[in-house]
Amino acid sequence: MSEPARHIPRKRFGQHFLVSPGVIGRIVDALDPKPSDTLVEIGPGLGALTLPLLERLDHLQVVELDRDLVAHWQAHALAGKLTVHASDALAFDFARVGERFKVAGNLPYNISTPLLFHLADFAPRIERMVLMLQKEVVDRMVAEPGTAAYGRLSVGLQVRFGMYRLCTVPPGAFHPPPKVDSAVVVMQPLGDAAPHIADPARFDAVVTAAFGQRRKTLRNALSGLLNEAQIRAAGVDPGSRAEQVAPEGFVALSAIG
Repeated sequence: MSEPARHIPRKRFGQHFLVSPGVIGRIVDALDPKPSDTLVEIGPGLGALTLPLLERLDHLQVVELDRDLVAHWQAHALAGKLTVHASDALAFDFARVGERFKVAGNLPYNISTPLLFHLADFAPRIERMVLMLQKEVVDRMVAEPGTAAYGRLSVGLQVRFGMYRLCTVPPGAFHPPPKVDSAVVVMQPLGDAAPHIADPARFDAVVTAAFGQRRKTLRNALSGLLNEAQIRAAGVDPGSRAEQVAPEGFVALSAIG
């Protein structure tokens, strides 16, 4: 059994199936799967990445929302090597996968940002993630302070992961081709090197408020959370704007008050 008969990519699921062998090979190599690894793929689709991974793994777990594709993989000749989680990745409890695991996936563009934040909650369990996303999203993930792309996503992920862009992927590498370029990002949890965030909810609130009004100084953008003296106490200039503050600065700001 190869692929679901006449499966039509569904726009509501953001389905753009990767078909480039070269890109697939780079993703698999970056994951460096060992036979006994616990690995979960988000959105196996028609198997462009799934099948090469199964060549290297004893077992693979996949998370799939499309009922037709769930049925396809449950009936596949290699179903004995698969655990199929019929679920929306945004609502899936990745702790079910195991104590330590790797993550792969071509993430739907329409849910990529909330899905990244959802995955970040499981950072202590994750060994490595290799993900395909819209290039603009990857640009924001790896952006440095002081650049236009630096924002809430950059800070929220960089306090938990070391990241780098593996490659840029043109629309022609997919079926159907999307209207934008994509990119592959490699994410490695910082582990013990990650800054300690005592109150994650407050950290998120500070970062969200700071970037919610990017043109305002922190003195004004954070006025509902911190006063000027508290901002200074965190070692941050109240006259600076959010894009000028490194992730560690936001950790310090969230620890005040």
